[in-house]
Parts: sequence; structure tokens; C-alpha cells
Amino acid sequence: MVLVLLCDGFEESEVTVPVDLLRRGGVEVGLCGVVHSTVKSSHNITFGTDLTLDEVDLAQVDMVFVPGGLGGVDGLLASKAAAQLLRQAKEQGKYLAAICAGPTVLSRLGLIDGKNAICYPGMEDLLAPAVPQSGTNVVRDGTLITGEAAGAAFDLGLAMLEVLQGAEVAQQVRHSVYYRG
Repeated sequence: MVLVLLCDGFEESEVTVPVDLLRRGGVEVGLCGVVHSTVKSSHNITFGTDLTLDEVDLAQVDMVFVPGGLGGVDGLLASKAAAQLLRQAKEQGKYLAAICAGPTVLSRLGLIDGKNAICYPGMEDLLAPAVPQSGTNVVRDGTLITGEAAGAAFDLGLAMLEVLQGAEVAQQVRHSVYYRG
């Protein structure tokens, strides 16, 4: 399962596009409300979640995904329970994925030191001691997958799908939605 950590203020396109692609590819995805069972996006769209943070069984999780949106990022950084879950996921060798401002959460928790990563342009200083990259939509470094911004949501979702289900499934989903990026 891919666990998507959501706090109020997340960027909705950075969630809906990758989740849609993953589910099309047969991946179970759990939208996880870190604080509440419903969350409001940065553009005031209310989302219901599949589970709350206290219901997570990390043994069932293959990847933890951190979307951007400054409100959502602030909420994640304020949650000791979310930080603990992310640290445990890293210790257990789970994939970590993040987009836009999301990679800065992983960096501030010390989870991506020395890893190549990309984030929203202008936030690169917040990635240190990760190695900021630029000029691409997605960067993969071992079990870390990062996307630049909302415009990279399709590429990030397909990269996540590829590591979990293989290149053939990712290509089938890419074709089924007529994504040519």
C-alpha cells in the first residue's frame, strides 16, 4: 500500500493525480488524515480519508507519500506521530516519495541526507543536507522518489507506479490516460 499523509493545506493536484495513476495500476492507496479524518486542501476542497494516523499498520505499507502545499507541510512538521511514522518507514526500508514542498519535510527530519532530491524551485536551501537537483520533473535515488512541483504530478505518479508494479504496468497506465509528457 502507498500511504499518503494529508494535513489541511495540501496541494490537491499533487495528491489526486498520483493516487489516480497508482490505483489504475492496481496499487492500493490509503489517504491518511494525520490530524482529522477529513482534510481541506490548499484551494478549499474537502477530502475524506481512508484512515487516520493511529490506524496505520506500517507492515502493510510499501511507500509513504508526502505531498506539498505549505499548510500541509506545516501540519506534518507539527505532528510528532507523523515524524515517527516517517522515521520508522525509513528504518524499515520503505519507499519515501514527496513532491513540491514535501521533500523539505523529509529533509528536516533527517531522512534524506546525502540523497539526490528535487523540490519546488526556490526551496532548495531547505533540502540540505540532501543534494538538490534541478532541470527535471522527478528524481529517484534508491528508495527516495521526489517531484519538483504540481506540474510534475503525472511524472511522479508514474515513477511511483513503476517502482511498485514495474515499467510495463506504468507504461500501460501512461497509455490509458494518453499522457505524452
